Amino acid sequence: QVQLEESGGGLVQAGGSLRLSCAASGHTSSVTAMAWFRQAPGQERECVAAVRWNVGTTYYADSVKGRFTISEDNARNRTYLQMNTLKPEDTAVYYCAARDVWGTEYYSPLLYNYWGQGIQVTVSS
Repeated sequence: QVQLEESGGGLVQAGGSLRLSCAASGHTSSVTAMAWFRQAPGQERECVAAVRWNVGTTYYADSVKGRFTISEDNARNRTYLQMNTLKPEDTAVYYCAARDVWGTEYYSPLLYNYWGQGIQVTVSS
């Protein structure tokens, strides 16, 4: 089992920045990928960024490319999401996710078996 805990959310004005952090604990040696998802009211949960754990290859949704950066700190079992030039449409609950299975697809929430509790990010216009 892997436990995930997010931190760093909050309220920011459009154009501002936030950094989300996800701390992993438990059987972290089994993790193969970590990702950040978000879900706005009435919308499906979508993957904004993912990283192959201990490899470093990253993947981004088109809507955040050039603005968001996912990174990993293997020594501390943490992953980060640096969010710059935030827009009101980035407002959502953000979730950290991890999986312990191998695969080449990273965007479906069905591929992740561990989830954090979620953290609110609100971008005001």
